[in-house]
Amino acid sequence: MIERLGMIIHQAQMVIATSEDRSDDLIETEARQMGIACYRGSMNNLLDRHYQAAKQLNAGVLLKIPSDCPLIDPHMIDQALDFYFANPGDYDYVSNLHPATFPDGNDVEIMTMDCLEKTWREAKRLLELEHTTPYIWENPEKFRIGNVIWDTGLDYSMSHRFTIDYEADYQFIKRVYEELYPKKPGFFCEDILDLLEKKPEIYNINAKYAGVNWYRNHLDELKTISSGQTKLVIGKNYI
Repeated sequence: MIERLGMIIHQAQMVIATSEDRSDDLIETEARQMGIACYRGSMNNLLDRHYQAAKQLNAGVLLKIPSDCPLIDPHMIDQALDFYFANPGDYDYVSNLHPATFPDGNDVEIMTMDCLEKTWREAKRLLELEHTTPYIWENPEKFRIGNVIWDTGLDYSMSHRFTIDYEADYQFIKRVYEELYPKKPGFFCEDILDLLEKKPEIYNINAKYAGVNWYRNHLDELKTISSGQTKLVIGKNYI
């Protein structure tokens, strides 16, 4: 992920925001070996972890990329940043998630430090603390919110899964890297899609989890998310 984030055109200072739990000692060690800043904070309150990391670095604008997106396309990050900087002062928060159109695992969120600090001070619900930004996009009357959609006109957010939660996701991502990385370390989303077109058996590795995301556990709590934006996994099938 560090290598892929280093491919974006916009300049950004990277920091790995991990937890204080001993199980994440290895992440800090790896970060130091790579020369990347590492902040360690709360295990479950990621809002506080992200706020404290940003505060420590005196950040003005935050670019949040979740660590479960090891196939994220640098072009999609730049697309969101281009939109944000092309509209100076117009937005407190810009993402490509509300609504989502890109393949799952290309999550980009941009916010001002003032936006993050307001959220840090006001958010109270557990899901807001765990997932950092729900308080923002659940309260459009309090924040100026922008969204970037896939310029292809396609919507693969529920059909293509490039993120990692399950072992099948790991096997999918491992196979993608084995197929693409040796020949083209800087491969992009279109390269992955071409690969899946040629070898559908790779797509099928984790296809049953396509559309499965954390929303499914909070549909009764989220105002802006509908049941059509998530799926439930039951045994070997999903609904």
